[in-house]
Amino acid sequence: MQRILALDVGLRRIGLALSDPLGITAQGIETLQRRNLRTDLATLCRLAGEHEVGLFLVGHPIHMSGDPSRQGELVREFAGQLEERCGLPVQLWDERLTTVEAGRVLRSSGISQEKRAKAIDRLSAVLILQSYLDSLPGESTWPEEE
Repeated sequence: MQRILALDVGLRRIGLALSDPLGITAQGIETLQRRNLRTDLATLCRLAGEHEVGLFLVGHPIHMSGDPSRQGELVREFAGQLEERCGLPVQLWDERLTTVEAGRVLRSSGISQEKRAKAIDRLSAVLILQSYLDSLPGESTWPEEE
């Protein structure tokens, strides 16, 4: 099975998470400091090749009401360029509340605010990817309740 590379796309950084080879868990990898579109896309294509990625999963920011957001429009445009440049499928995934949840988890961990700021994008990408992986149909390893 090919891996999935999840992206939490921001204006200054892109948080990244990678699925394990079996598609069960998400692990955060480095956060990409954005430079320019060409460089960002080239870096993501390179990472996809290095990690045998078969799908980009891009967090799609939408309002709580489900209406599109301005950032969501930018992310959709970025996703289209990523798919065209790397030649891999890109799927948008609802990311509502992932940044809020990531901030809550990091605050409760007791790490400094400076370290939280550096980790929030990566953790958001992990949450996006894990929610996607958890939504996939698969064989249950737990015995069924009667």
